[in-house]
Amino acid sequence: MSKLRKLLVGLAFLSPNLVGFLVFMFLPVIASLVLSFTTFDLVNLPKLTGLGNFRDLLVGDQSEQFYQAARNTAFLMLGIPVSILGSLFLAMVLNQKFRGMVFFRTVFFLPTICAGIAVLMLWRWILHDDGLLNALLKQIGLKGVRWLNEPEWIRPAIIIMQTWMTVGGMNMILYLAALSNVSPELYEAAEIDGAGTWRKFWAITWPMVSPTTFFIGVMSVIRGFQAGFEAAMIIADGAGPGGTTRFLSYFIYERAFMIYRMGLASAAAWLMFLAVLTLTLLNWRFGGRRVIY
Repeated sequence: MSKLRKLLVGLAFLSPNLVGFLVFMFLPVIASLVLSFTTFDLVNLPKLTGLGNFRDLLVGDQSEQFYQAARNTAFLMLGIPVSILGSLFLAMVLNQKFRGMVFFRTVFFLPTICAGIAVLMLWRWILHDDGLLNALLKQIGLKGVRWLNEPEWIRPAIIIMQTWMTVGGMNMILYLAALSNVSPELYEAAEIDGAGTWRKFWAITWPMVSPTTFFIGVMSVIRGFQAGFEAAMIIADGAGPGGTTRFLSYFIYERAFMIYRMGLASAAAWLMFLAVLTLTLLNWRFGGRRVIY
């Protein structure tokens, strides 16, 4: 078989993925970049405005809500360290050999494989004024909280919900894989030297899983910028009280499909991309120094 024929056969096998990438990934990204420099309302033809959309977002009439969305998104990402540490703790517990280990691994992973909308509807009932959480608080003598209606409580409630949904998910699976590669001989040597549980964790476990922690941290920040849309739509009915659930993802949706300013939404998406790229590069530049391979 000639080299040209081998190339054509290979391209034929790759063509479904290549066509899917071009149609659903590459062309929409390029289109959004072009639209970010235009005004487009899905009806009339786009009109070139240069940097007008970016100016409106950064210093113009859209800046207040855009910066609010950025602050809300940053607040939501405060739950990332808790989620990572929780995943590591669960992985360390479930890495032990005990009866029912497979059952507990399945239970903790269930929120990841359950339908997202159904889980959010469940949490909306839990967080309702007359929901399960307030009922439990009243049982122990505490006053219930209006989780979904008070600006100071709705974002912490969403952080609690997202931590519950992610702590036993893929991060836990990655940590379980990392822990399975740690040699038991290291722990045995540490025990001979008189090291306790806490010392073994800091001297052995934490350094050995640092590549996994670094990867999870980078990916969590990237996903954090995109998070919050489903929670805003299902739990908070949109922007929430005082705009406290207007996250960047919801802000983009709001501009694109509620007021039909596709150019403005595209510009916001590209600003979010630049923020994600900058933080990712900083993580690789400085966070990678603490990784032990």
